[in-house]
Amino acid sequence: MSGIQNISVPDRASTPKDFLDYCRQVGAEMVDLKFCDMLGTWQHCSYPVGEFNESTFKDGLGFDGSSIRGWQEVNVSDMLAIPQVETARLDPFFREPTVSVLADIFDPMTRQEYSKDPRHVAKQAVKYLQSTGIADTCFIGPELEFFIFDEVRYEQNQHRGMYEIDSVEGAWNTARFEEPNLGYKPSFKGGYFPVSPTDTYHDLRGEMVYEMMKVGIEVEAHHHEVGTAGQSEIDMRFKPLLEMGDQMMWFKYIARNVAKRAGKTVTFMPKPIFQDNGSGMHTHVSLWKDGKPMFAGGEYAGLSEMALYAIGGLLKHAHAVLAFAAPTTNSYRRLVPGYEAPVNLAYSSRNRSAAIRIPTYSESPKAKRLEFRCPDPSCCGYLTFSAILMAMLDGIKNKIHPGKPMDKNIYALPPEERKDIRNTPASLGEAIDALRKDHAFLMEGGVFSEDLIAAWVEWKETKEVDELRLRPHPHEFFLYYDA
Repeated sequence: MSGIQNISVPDRASTPKDFLDYCRQVGAEMVDLKFCDMLGTWQHCSYPVGEFNESTFKDGLGFDGSSIRGWQEVNVSDMLAIPQVETARLDPFFREPTVSVLADIFDPMTRQEYSKDPRHVAKQAVKYLQSTGIADTCFIGPELEFFIFDEVRYEQNQHRGMYEIDSVEGAWNTARFEEPNLGYKPSFKGGYFPVSPTDTYHDLRGEMVYEMMKVGIEVEAHHHEVGTAGQSEIDMRFKPLLEMGDQMMWFKYIARNVAKRAGKTVTFMPKPIFQDNGSGMHTHVSLWKDGKPMFAGGEYAGLSEMALYAIGGLLKHAHAVLAFAAPTTNSYRRLVPGYEAPVNLAYSSRNRSAAIRIPTYSESPKAKRLEFRCPDPSCCGYLTFSAILMAMLDGIKNKIHPGKPMDKNIYALPPEERKDIRNTPASLGEAIDALRKDHAFLMEGGVFSEDLIAAWVEWKETKEVDELRLRPHPHEFFLYYDA
């Protein structure tokens, strides 16, 4: 394996011939074709390299889309997956050398890109940005948090509903018989930045980072996060929107598979532990044109007027954006007033109680950006980054000023000062209802389609919100069993 680590990322894969040459270079006899379903999970199918030739990258490979989440249209189920040569990577997790390549999804009859393909949405968002003349590049830098557990068990049926998680780092295990129990357990909300032996996952996170670097991901840092039981964070260096969407898919794939290889399990579920920090995905965003940062200027916190309008658009449309950026019922166990998540729809320099923060680590214009702190890592990066961009563009085009910044600790404000500050939605149902009413800005330039938004709303309401609403909750037995 060591002989092919240096060629995990092809130097110049821009043509089908480059792709086939790369497969020969790394000794791959199989190609793994990956694409993203509507909700943000990779699907895949593997083919012998001999099944690929130069025409494959034009004609595509057929598959049945009727079983793919959100695409389940039996009457029009035939679809084409067309591999994109520039996405070729040597996959780290197959026993034999295998090249993974990402595919865009097309309708075989019209030869048009499929509107419910999240990668298509991201490509359309970039095209639309460039068509406006406002900027040519949207840089995205997400900070993904996640938990590493030793075990998880869960069940839901007609007569039983339960879950149980465990971790060698769990604060609840200080008295467990471990032959011997050495006592190094981060306390609840006490896991931020400890060294070993309290941080037991440094090497495992490092292994994740090394695998990410092999597929071309630039990593800025990794560390233990606030939560007990193995909460972690790995930060990727900012990249253009579509590229970061691809990298986020690789990130999750690598984190989960490295953990499994070590006998552990990773979850990007926003709030798996009661009364401890949930996992967020603070997302840094900036717009550039002709190699120059467009968010740097002489306004508040060194921002440009354009950046302030971008904040105005993002705050205005935040509820609808969160239908994609905080897309699970569990997301709203994290977005709770008074806890660690920023639920206050305000902006500020340095203030982490505001939904949008302007980082002040550097005075360089190139570092001037917005940090949207509400998203979480259960989201689909392609859709979330695109929705954030579209909200910002709406603010810029319509000169939506965000009002005055909030430089006080919003959690500590008296009620009369807090009354005019909007909060994030209290539930996924509220976010979906906001999306239903406020999505015209997403459809500008054909970025999001009406059928994608309708499918998203229907799936989230019927498959998630309603399914959870119908089921008794275990805590209700504590509250009401002997009522």
